[in-house]
Amino acid sequence: ELARLCEAIGMNVLAAKRIAEGLAKHGIATLRFVTEVLQVRYEVHDVVADGDHVAIRATGHGVHTSDHLGFPATGRPYAMASMHLYRGVDGRLVEHWGVRDELSVLFQVGALAPPKLPESIG
Repeated sequence: ELARLCEAIGMNVLAAKRIAEGLAKHGIATLRFVTEVLQVRYEVHDVVADGDHVAIRATGHGVHTSDHLGFPATGRPYAMASMHLYRGVDGRLVEHWGVRDELSVLFQVGALAPPKLPESIG
């Protein structure tokens, strides 16, 4: 499976190079960290394709079980909204743009306190 994933990544884009280099260096351990330690699972809500572009709207669900962000694990679950836009050429991923609501994750796991709303709003 790892070889197939590496084949799907076009090597002419910096982000794809970083992914491929990371997988080559750390191999399956990286994927295991994300799926087993962080327990990340994606719920795909929408997929839209047009020409060589594919857009995905998804929610990443996980549990904060690691101190890799610089603060102790809380064991709290989280849901992180995300949107991704991919571009492919000749069956390979050559570009990726992504937006993830990582700030809301920090609030959900208790790493940061959400800001207080002004009394006039709340």
